[in-house]
Amino acid sequence: MTSRTQIIMGTYISVSVKEEKKEIIEDAFIIFKNIDESISSYNEKSQIFQLNKDKHSFINDITYEALVLSQRYYKHSNAYFDITIGSITKDLYRFGDEERIPTHKELSNAYLNFNSLVFDKKFASIEKNIKLDFGGMAKGFAVDKVSDYFKAKGIKKAIIAASGDIRCLGVCSIDVQNPFGDGVLGSFKTKENETGISTSGNYNRYVGSVKNNHLINPKQKISQDKFVSITLISDMSSSDLDAYATASSVMPIQKAFKFLDSFDLAYIILKSDGKLCISENISKFTNNLVFNDTPKQ
Repeated sequence: MTSRTQIIMGTYISVSVKEEKKEIIEDAFIIFKNIDESISSYNEKSQIFQLNKDKHSFINDITYEALVLSQRYYKHSNAYFDITIGSITKDLYRFGDEERIPTHKELSNAYLNFNSLVFDKKFASIEKNIKLDFGGMAKGFAVDKVSDYFKAKGIKKAIIAASGDIRCLGVCSIDVQNPFGDGVLGSFKTKENETGISTSGNYNRYVGSVKNNHLINPKQKISQDKFVSITLISDMSSSDLDAYATASSVMPIQKAFKFLDSFDLAYIILKSDGKLCISENISKFTNNLVFNDTPKQ
């Protein structure tokens, strides 16, 4: 396999294919860049950046599809997935741009309202105090687009990775990161055909300390503290897995497990109390699953 890596969408994007197909990797990076220039809240060229700035913008097919999916995730998650969280992540914490810790009053007064988002296939608008943040599903969405392109080109063996969102065409080996160090929490091989893996954790992006992490409960307007990491494994789309990992991360514990158990997916969850939770159907999507000792904070 030949692998290449670029920084796109604010993270490391890695694509691996067989040596004889290596020329297709550049096409993959172009797809990632096109998506970044459509739905990024950081890229000044993107339509979502313009929408956040001007409160209205023309949109393309990529942005429209991402908005439709976000609307579905909002409904399926009972509003725990909410892209209007940007009013907190962008305006208050300012993750990735002059980061700060907002006051309790600022968080309490933050305005979120997904239903104030109005869009059709060509145009979108938001209210004055709203900002959108697609960070909870954008990387999975982009991984899907590259995977679809590869399959249309007859690629049967590939690994597409955007930070915690990975898609395997064919069998690949996966290491689940130790949230508290450089080691590995667990390892497994995927099944044949196609598998998506998505990990959401509170340990990669925060301001000052993990208690001010980027996974914000949109109903309570505070950073989540129930889970250290949630890894989802399935043949579902990576966009779905990314969004559902994000949504479940900010839910109350029992609600999160009930939510995840309603889908055809497996999970590896490390709770904040150090307990490791593995779904009963883990063998449906993995082979040779091995865990190291549960890491301690």
